Parts: sequence; structure tokens; C-alpha cells
Amino acid sequence: MLDQPLATSKMIFEKDGAIGRIIFNNPARHNAVSLDMWQAVGQIMEDFESDPEIRVIVLSGAGGKAFVSGADISEFKEKRATAEAAAEYSRVSESARLALQETLKPTIAMIRGYCIGGGMATALSCDIRVAAEGARFGIPAAKLGLGYAYDGIKKLIDIVGPAYAREIFFTARQFTTDEALRMGLVNQVVPDSELETTVETMAKTIAGNAPLTVRAAKQIVREALKDEAQRDMELCKRVVAECFASEDYTEGRTAFMEKRRPVFKGR
Repeated sequence: MLDQPLATSKMIFEKDGAIGRIIFNNPARHNAVSLDMWQAVGQIMEDFESDPEIRVIVLSGAGGKAFVSGADISEFKEKRATAEAAAEYSRVSESARLALQETLKPTIAMIRGYCIGGGMATALSCDIRVAAEGARFGIPAAKLGLGYAYDGIKKLIDIVGPAYAREIFFTARQFTTDEALRMGLVNQVVPDSELETTVETMAKTIAGNAPLTVRAAKQIVREALKDEAQRDMELCKRVVAECFASEDYTEGRTAFMEKRRPVFKGR
């Protein structure tokens, strides 16, 4: 349980068995994210990280019109008026995104409607992105005169490659789900009516698999994306060895021989 109430009611979190849900709940502004919403994301992630029952985290937006449409610019005059305030805003928002990006639990972005600017950054922080037909993607920084930090651009390059990353940033236009799928920006595009069911099935499938194996795969993929000189190969070897030494490996082999579904415990 949370040690204290969430910083705002504009963020919702739920626990459904092994699935943790984070819902951006600002539909009046197409789920534009305010500073207190970023603070709440950090709180929620801390809770999910400390709960061994949560094996998968799903992010979505309330209202049916947007995943996240970016930052809530209505508060910029107050929250980012000075260099100190802007630095604090960046610290809180980046800390929340880092919590999403660095968790070893698998994350899925369930995208309906607008996924723009900070919404794209949030979705890119997730491991898997599933979009409903009609969703829209874009990074309008070039229309606003904003600079985009190295980490954010590098993350986009890792997913879609440098040519598409240039097109996304240079044009600052909105892209369709067909374009997003072609670029590799999303893993799947499904009819709007099938979005929840598709993500639910995927989340339950992942949650039913061996947590140590899933975590090891996530860690090794992360290392593989680094420059060769920065890769922690000892970590990669260790997490694989931990899988083979686990009770879950014994359970997996036994269940296979007994022709039954394994019951993994994450140890």
C-alpha cells in the first residue's frame, strides 16, 4: 500500500492480480500531464516495485480520446517560470519516466487516441506498445521551439532507427497507426473494440511466465542496446545463471513432463 495519498486524483492505479495499472486521468485536457501527476507516477511505481505480486504494469489514458497528449502547458507559467522552477519540473518528470524505464517488471503502453510529445516519451519508456486503430503519434517540439534532450532522442532511435527519428522530429507532424506500425514505433495495431482484450491477454500471458526469465531477458536487451564498451556482460551471465538455479526452472521442467501448466513463483 502507498505510504501516503497520491499527489493528485488525476492519476489512478489499480491492482488486478499480477497486473498493475497506471491510468492518466485528465481527460478534460486529453490527459496532458501536470507536475503533480508526474509526482503521483513516481509514488505508484514505488508501490508496484515493492509488491512482489505485481508482475506486469499496464499504462493507459482515461476518457477514450488520448493516451497522453503531452505536458499540461497551462501550468508552465507558474511551474516553470524561473530557472529553478523549470529545473525542479524537469527533475520530477524525468524521475517518473526513469522509474517507468528502469523497472525490471515488463511494461505495456495501451494507446488509444492522442500519443503526443510527452505521451510519446512515456510510451517509449514502456517495453511494449499496443495501439488502437485511429491513434495519433507525434513530437511537436519543432513547432514550439523546444530542445529535446539526448536521452529522449536516443530512445526513439533505438526503437525506430535514425531515419524515422529524423522524420518524426524534423516534420513535427502527427503520424497514423499504419505509419507507426511500419516504423516499429508500436508492436501491434488492433481495432478499438479489441484494445483492452488484446492487452489483457498479453499481460496475463506475460504474468503467467517465469518472472526471473522475463526479467533476465529485459536486462539483457537493455545491455545489448548499450555501446559495446558499456555492456555489463557479467550481469548478463549472472541473470541467466540465476534462472537455471531457480525453483521456477525445476517447476518448468516438471510441469512440461507432467503436461500441465507451470506455477511460477519468481524464485
